[in-house]
Amino acid sequence: MKPRPDPEKFAKAMVKQKAAVTRSLARATTEQGVLILLTGDGKGKTTSGFGMVFRALGYGQKVGVVQFIKGTQKSGEELLLASHYPEVEFHQMATGFTWDTQNHAADSAAAERSWAHAEKMLQDPGFDLILLDELTYMIAHRNLDEDRIIDCLQNRPAHQSVIVTGRGGGAALRRVADTVSEVKNIKHAFDAGIKARQGVDY
Repeated sequence: MKPRPDPEKFAKAMVKQKAAVTRSLARATTEQGVLILLTGDGKGKTTSGFGMVFRALGYGQKVGVVQFIKGTQKSGEELLLASHYPEVEFHQMATGFTWDTQNHAADSAAAERSWAHAEKMLQDPGFDLILLDELTYMIAHRNLDEDRIIDCLQNRPAHQSVIVTGRGGGAALRRVADTVSEVKNIKHAFDAGIKARQGVDY
């Protein structure tokens, strides 16, 4: 076990840290919605996005969710929203994963139908928070037009916050996002032959 820090040095360090936090808070004066990109090859991007969905619901905010490239099986998040938050507008592409469908034209058509729901939400000032889960794959696989997506995100109502999840997604999306977090894969149980767990992985 590491030795405890010197009390006097620790107190001084905390005073400096508090001063730095106070300065940062004083600089943050702009009130507006934010665009958040959760990307990377690690587990937890969708989970983080839904964490913000439930946080917003706790404040009574209006929330919309559009899921791209998810399987046809209902997720735990979808089941919870349907049973406890029926007011949440939820749309799932539900075509299965692209490596299952193996049909780019069909995937693109399904993506367009799903994007129509997203676009409508992004133009509606009634929504406070929108989760566009796995949208980055639609850009990477060229199922949807990147310029159209970026334009819609940039021209949404000023107070509206949007979360986009998925690997990759291109430099343009990273550039326009206000917050970008990359989830790094260090180790995954699936690589060791452990099956996905209900309530943990889906």
